[in-house]
Amino acid sequence: MRVPRFCRVTETRLRRCVGHDGTMPITRAGRPRLTTQRRPGSTARDEILDAAGELFTTLGYMGTSTRTIAEAVGIRQASLYHYFKTKDDILCALLSQTVTPTLMIVDSLTAADPELSAAEHLHALALFDGRQLLNGRWNLGALYLQPELRGVGLEPFWSDRERLRLHYLALSMAIVADTGVSDAAADLPFRLVESLVNMWSKQPGPDRTELPEHVADACIRVLGMPDSATPALRARSQQELTRYGTGAV
Repeated sequence: MRVPRFCRVTETRLRRCVGHDGTMPITRAGRPRLTTQRRPGSTARDEILDAAGELFTTLGYMGTSTRTIAEAVGIRQASLYHYFKTKDDILCALLSQTVTPTLMIVDSLTAADPELSAAEHLHALALFDGRQLLNGRWNLGALYLQPELRGVGLEPFWSDRERLRLHYLALSMAIVADTGVSDAAADLPFRLVESLVNMWSKQPGPDRTELPEHVADACIRVLGMPDSATPALRARSQQELTRYGTGAV
């Protein structure tokens, strides 16, 4: 069955949560910092996101103030507002990091030559997505579970996440149409991949490194594909992700 097409994600849409308005360049100079650089990143904006990622995932969103974030970076609170208008803007930018790369790889997988089957596409997508969620510096995917994250200011993120879920669903429906598994199983691959946020604290090593591939395999099995299909799917996924510079774990 032919792989469902995925409408192109424009750069404008993917970056809605990244800048706090539509005009201010993200590299614009802010006020002098209070200390030497404490955080990784080529800009103060990157440092703010890194600090917020740590604080939101350890103290919680409600337990973190913009003052605390600024202090963690070593800048004045007023300088933080130069890059992000509100705390919601910071959170939205962080959450976008969990979906934007995956949305962008979809076009590459859709344009693969030779064309990917629905199973090949889903396996590669799940592998890439799982690595994005599991290998970040902070467990940003865990923020999905915080109830206060349903605010109106985060609608761009939730909208893009839903578009990603629907793409998973379309691929899964194409597979179960051939395997005969109940349509009810078609929503499981997306949920399986997101379950990796619960494994983020696992110690680095081979067991953790291999988790995204095992989850990608599980996404295919739960839709009724036989185990014998797994080696070929793994090989094609690695081939396509390497082709687009995303094959490294």
